Amino acid sequence: MTDLEHDEDGTGDFAAVAYREEDVWDVYLLPEALTLDLKGLLHALRQQPSISGAIGLVSVGDDFFVIIRVYGRDDVSLFLSDVTASVDWPVARDVLEYLDIDVPDDEDLDQVLPAGDLSILADLGLDEMELGALAGDLDLYPDEVLASISERLGFQQAFQRAVDGMG
Repeated sequence: MTDLEHDEDGTGDFAAVAYREEDVWDVYLLPEALTLDLKGLLHALRQQPSISGAIGLVSVGDDFFVIIRVYGRDDVSLFLSDVTASVDWPVARDVLEYLDIDVPDDEDLDQVLPAGDLSILADLGLDEMELGALAGDLDLYPDEVLASISERLGFQQAFQRAVDGMG
C-alpha cells in the first residue's frame, strides 16, 4: 500500500478498546474524536468492565500510536511510539505531559524514540524488546503495528472486525 492510498482510505486514525472477560477478548472502536483527546480516552477506558483492565489502542495518521492500559480508576500505564510526534500532535504532547516527560528539542528530532511503559503488555505476552522493535519499525504504519500487537496478544480477529467496520 502506498502512502497516498493509506491517507485516502482513512485507515490511519482510530481508537479501539480491547478487554477480556473470562477468556474471550472483545474489541470495539471508540469515537474517532478520542484519537485527539487523552482525557476522553482515559474516561472511556475506565468505563470497561474488565478484570484484567482495558487496553486502548490509538493510531494517529501515519505518524504514531499510543497504547493505554487502565485498571480501575487510578492505575494507568501509557506508551507512545514516537516522542517526536509531540511536536505536531497535541495528543502526543498530552501523553508526554501525563508521563512527566519534556517535549523534545529540535536537535532531538532525528530519531524515533518511544516513551512510557515498554512493559505495558508484558503480562499478556508482548515483552519490552518486542514492543520497542515494533514501535521503531519505520516500514509499518501505526495501524499495522497495532494489528500485529493484537495478533500477538490473541485478539486479532476481534480487532480486525472492529477496524474493518470503520467508515
